Amino acid sequence: MKTKLIVAAFLICNIVMAQTTKKDLGEHNGKEVQLFTLTNKAGNLLKLTNYGARIVAIEVPDKDGVVENVTTGGNTLETIVKGDAFGGATVGRYANRIANASFTLDGQTYSLPVNNRPNTLHGGPEGWFAQVWDSKIVNDSDAPSVTFTYISPDMEAGFPGTVTTHVTYTWTNDNEIVIDYLATTDKKTVFNITNHAYFNLNGTGQGFIQEHILTINASNYTPVDNTLIPTGEIKPVKDTPFDFTTPHTIGEHIGVPFEDVPFRGYDHNYVLDSNASIAATLYAPESGRVMEVITDEPGLQFYSGNSRGWTRYKETGEMPENSRSALALETQHFPDSPNKPNFPSTVLTPEKPYKSRTVYRFSVKR
Repeated sequence: MKTKLIVAAFLICNIVMAQTTKKDLGEHNGKEVQLFTLTNKAGNLLKLTNYGARIVAIEVPDKDGVVENVTTGGNTLETIVKGDAFGGATVGRYANRIANASFTLDGQTYSLPVNNRPNTLHGGPEGWFAQVWDSKIVNDSDAPSVTFTYISPDMEAGFPGTVTTHVTYTWTNDNEIVIDYLATTDKKTVFNITNHAYFNLNGTGQGFIQEHILTINASNYTPVDNTLIPTGEIKPVKDTPFDFTTPHTIGEHIGVPFEDVPFRGYDHNYVLDSNASIAATLYAPESGRVMEVITDEPGLQFYSGNSRGWTRYKETGEMPENSRSALALETQHFPDSPNKPNFPSTVLTPEKPYKSRTVYRFSVKR
């Protein structure tokens, strides 16, 4: 009887309660920046901050049970604010690029700030990634959640309409990051939102991502010009370096001639197959970690970290030296859709709120 009581007490003591904790990091532009740590019942951690409504850490086990962070970020105000502008952030009001920093809506042309010459990228230099959002811990579920809210005023960065956006992160007991987006506007506008987390499934700073194996359930992609603006065409991925309909390593075609020049890497939008339940699957054979991407968005921007590397970027805030040590899989509408009438519309109206969900699911293959 005594042995049974001891075992029961041990099991009780080792039950992890799902919870969310909050830590104040200091002020930025007159608003308090906070760090939220979400712990699920498996004991794994998701860390968020209201600066840019961003993910700053995802701590999950590998095939041997070793827990490591698989995304970029920081735990201090300095490392978060001075780190990569987009890493882990909620990107808006228009994620990705708008050609020549302008678009026309109902006959009126709107001019935007240029921050990716000659285009606007991710809402401009002071986009939502650089704003301190309001925050609220959600307590109506056994899975820890935080909701971030930002009110973007009319003509902020040149975009019409006051847009109110809520982004809720839920960290499930199955190691899923569920991201729910809700946005409303008081005036017709254009809208595109995504999360811009970078991933290395071997662990942040643990080498490069060329040997990660990727599958994208997309039979087509949108070719781009030399400023990475879509040409307006939608082309098959078959017989190109863009074909991830069957799994292969990310580095397989990098450096290989394509269209008479060496292929330099990925920063392209994939047109997701509408019948696919999973948009993409990423697998790191070294660690055994797997990440599945599930979304109701029509597109997925795959960025292979061509000009970004994270070997030194952990807590120092230093900018990295080497490329392709992390990648992004951004669920969204297509780049430059306001200027491409044949692309799925990104017009947001007062009559119809925007709702969308993306899930990043982590597991292990042994």
